[in-house]
Amino acid sequence: MTEVLFYQLQGKPLEGALSDLLERSMERDWRVVVQGSAEERIEALDAYLWTYREDNFLPHGTWREPEAAMQPILLTVNDGNPNDANVRFLIDGSPMPADADRYHRIVLLFDGEDEEAVAAAREKWADAKAVGLDTTYWQPDERGRWVKKA
Repeated sequence: MTEVLFYQLQGKPLEGALSDLLERSMERDWRVVVQGSAEERIEALDAYLWTYREDNFLPHGTWREPEAAMQPILLTVNDGNPNDANVRFLIDGSPMPADADRYHRIVLLFDGEDEEAVAAAREKWADAKAVGLDTTYWQPDERGRWVKKA
């Protein structure tokens, strides 16, 4: 059954939270798709993931590349799954995929300080629950560690 994890970003930019979660995904040998809603955001993430740490990088590519299907992490604005990912990250209000049941996990990251983003996340939560998906809600504690709230 697909797990849907909602991560409310507070006090940490999307890039930092996403890179931490992608590192964990790579440690587990998961294939990942990160879907954003704007090409500019995907281009910025592409550059960031190569340079976010001096001692590490996250191997990835974008949907535009001929070898997209071979990428362990694929950044895209599309709803396809060319790299046969089993985890899908949704950022910037990207919609739930129509084929949600084919993923082990779907991770929605949303800005907890943006009322529209919070309202959209609540709606997606209700939709996921309505179709029987296993949902959890995560929020950072005062030290920045993710704590399961629901």
